[in-house]
Amino acid sequence: MTMLRLASTLLLSTALLTPAQAWAQDAAQSAAPDAAPAIAQGAPAQTAEEAATATAPDSAAPQEEATEISIPGGEIVVTGNRDRNIQRAAPQVVSILGAAEIARTGEGNIAGALGRVTGLSVVGNGYVYVRGLGDRYSLALLNGSPLPSPEPLKRVVPLDLFPASIIASSLVQKSYSVNYPGEFGGGVINLTTRSTPDEPFISIGGGISVDTETTNQLGYTFYGSSTDWTGFDNGQRDLTGALQSFFASGARLSSGTVDSAEVAKGIVNTRNGLTQRIPNMPPNFTGTLSAGKTFDLGGATLGVIATAGYNNKWTTRDALTQTSVDSDLADLQSDFRRVTTDNRIVVNGMLGLGLEFGRNKIRWTNLYIRDSLKHTRVSLGQRNQTTVDYQQQDTAWYERQLIDTQIVAELKPFDGVSVDLRGGYANSQREAPYELSFEYVRTNVASDPLGQYFVNNLDGNAGRATVSFSDLNEDLWSGGADISYKIIPTVTATVGYAYTDTRRTSSRRDFQFRAVDLPDGVNLFRPDYLLSNAVIEAFNINLIDTNEGNPAFLATLRNHAGYGKIDAQLTDTLQLDAGVRYETAKLVVSPIAVFADGLTGASPTSLNNNYWLPAATLTWQFRDDMQLRVNASKTIARPQFRELIYQFYFDPDTNRQYRGNPNLVDSRLTNAEARYEWYFARDQRLSLSGFFKRIDNPIESFVALESDNFITSFANAPTADLYGAEFEAQKYIELDSMGGDFWAARRIAVVANYTYTKSKLKVKEGDQTSYFQAASSRALDYFRNGSPLTGQSEHIANVQLGLEDTDGLSQQTLLLSYASKRVTSRGLLNTGQPDIFADPGFRLDFVARQGFKLFAKELELKFEARNLTGRKNIEYQQLGDKRVEVNSFDVGRTLALSASLKF
Repeated sequence: MTMLRLASTLLLSTALLTPAQAWAQDAAQSAAPDAAPAIAQGAPAQTAEEAATATAPDSAAPQEEATEISIPGGEIVVTGNRDRNIQRAAPQVVSILGAAEIARTGEGNIAGALGRVTGLSVVGNGYVYVRGLGDRYSLALLNGSPLPSPEPLKRVVPLDLFPASIIASSLVQKSYSVNYPGEFGGGVINLTTRSTPDEPFISIGGGISVDTETTNQLGYTFYGSSTDWTGFDNGQRDLTGALQSFFASGARLSSGTVDSAEVAKGIVNTRNGLTQRIPNMPPNFTGTLSAGKTFDLGGATLGVIATAGYNNKWTTRDALTQTSVDSDLADLQSDFRRVTTDNRIVVNGMLGLGLEFGRNKIRWTNLYIRDSLKHTRVSLGQRNQTTVDYQQQDTAWYERQLIDTQIVAELKPFDGVSVDLRGGYANSQREAPYELSFEYVRTNVASDPLGQYFVNNLDGNAGRATVSFSDLNEDLWSGGADISYKIIPTVTATVGYAYTDTRRTSSRRDFQFRAVDLPDGVNLFRPDYLLSNAVIEAFNINLIDTNEGNPAFLATLRNHAGYGKIDAQLTDTLQLDAGVRYETAKLVVSPIAVFADGLTGASPTSLNNNYWLPAATLTWQFRDDMQLRVNASKTIARPQFRELIYQFYFDPDTNRQYRGNPNLVDSRLTNAEARYEWYFARDQRLSLSGFFKRIDNPIESFVALESDNFITSFANAPTADLYGAEFEAQKYIELDSMGGDFWAARRIAVVANYTYTKSKLKVKEGDQTSYFQAASSRALDYFRNGSPLTGQSEHIANVQLGLEDTDGLSQQTLLLSYASKRVTSRGLLNTGQPDIFADPGFRLDFVARQGFKLFAKELELKFEARNLTGRKNIEYQQLGDKRVEVNSFDVGRTLALSASLKF
């Protein structure tokens, strides 16, 4: 076989930021932006919005009127020329990513923009890690309400689902307060959608992007259906009649009563089994449309805003993937070169209604996101420490969908009393029909050095063909209420209640095609011919179920919480925000009987726990421009649903097989933090903080070798400590002294942050853990003492250096990011292998935004150049001079150009 042209790229969304958002922040003549970064659950959107306006780097001069920022548990009144700065005024440690900051990064999805925030890093497909803690320790909310996840292995939602064009702002709170859910490890990320506009607008935009490793290079795909480009299948992937009847019958293939050959017919065809080469991959493109208007109803104001977006992106990765079972990594267990082409289509829409009457506000937000991935992979290499060549082919279609509707009421019925009510329903789905995988083999013999690839018996040793069907559906109902009462002018008390009800059903059916002694010639057929109806019937090709033990489960999590807190201005310089939360949660994961005999192969797992979770933050404003915060709290982290099921699951993104552990228990965290803040000028600041976390029973992954397969599973380590420090600075340098009209309104913007984090597992002789059906409960058999937590980078740094115009939209920004290596998975502990590391390293981007007047309309042009240094994706094991490339590939550079016009 001739050498493949192997290419790859980093997944990078380039969805266009709508000009309604960008111009509202950047143009001095525009109205106030529609950002509404809620400080906490139930925070009134408008007052927080007013504060966000003043904190934006492009804001006009300080306002002379008094501004009130309402926060559950407290009230802060800022008068005169003092900055209305949320980060300064909030009673907790928060970071605000407003519309202006999001636009400056130029990122197409909110996960990319959040990666620029102090202490945050983005791992995998949009999972945000806070202070080095994994995604299980991060909490994501939308307008203060929880979100379901469309991912089988996660209960947290990947934030790359959310295009930046529909998010007005993001608040990141790193110190716990009791009005948030108790599952608060590293922090909470509260996304706020765009609110009602101050003036009517219509905006339309579009963009195109290319990258050096995909565009105009060789890639792969398969036909699928004629409507795949829309992100929706036209019905070609519906189950065949024989499959529908088989699933409905509840029969087992292993019973011998099912005609498995008949069931196998029609599964593989030219549409899903024939891989096609694309010599010149197309560019990526995106489009957005948004509109808004406000109506005067006489005594009330009704605002309406709607957005729609479409993004089509191609990514080709040329990855070197290797494994080793040796303690010294001397020999490779497998060694493959894998070329993967993904076509990702994201369709989104949002409709928001806002009603304001007097001091009261009601907001109804409806959000729809559909994220489809067309996945094609071709691999060539060796496995099982042999010289036999294996050629593998995989095709799949993944549909992820999120529907969210929520209503929030912010009421002030009496002086000194505020009532915040919220309710929401969200549904997430993931469907993956016809995940096909084929493996052909070629024995390297001297008499036939080239040979041909064949499938022989389809037994997994001399060829293999498999198909999987998976489906996930999750419903999440949520509600809550906060009542705040100003006892005296300096003390406000808040009581609240929150409720969530999550219900997830997940199923995965895995099948393998089997045959005996296929004749020469037939075993050379390409997949759609090999498993055609005629060949299946002629050579008695059967289907076996490789996952009859536990193919489906139902998971529920019901949570009730009550909390109380006070926000007290103890003296002119001391503020205390303190409270306690009582939270009950019942988590149940139960196998679903999909077979008529009622057997499930596993028992239900249940966690039913109650917690008292206190939190307190003391702020000392020892100078007008300086303050010191000290925070202490207790929080928890629960196992994810699939982690509690003793069931195999293959993750194509990481190319790893997982299995859960029903014996997992909740983790408990003790948190402490101190932070110094200096607001030395308007919109300019410097902060330095230190933090410490003690985690009891942290859930960590480990790797075991079973039947020549690497299995990743989970167990509770005894304890872990995490500590570190953060530095953040924002500085503007005015250039008017340089003379000339060009420099009169221009300035240099410097935004920098750095986070140092150190974590250690603490395991000693005598410590116990519990792994389902394992002979050993000795913790040292699963974890190494002193190992860092999975996913934690010791160093994270971001620098933004830009030139911008304060009188209009003109920005040119260099963005540098760095993350040191982090553990992604454990090595085989029983052999003494080193852990598997990813090394994100340095990345340099450039974003330029320029506003123009076109026929009295507002036009924005944006140019992006990403990964200018060509940083690779690197994931490896290393011991001395021996190195195993687990998943390493070139990413390439990306160039994008977009335009948006506001009417």
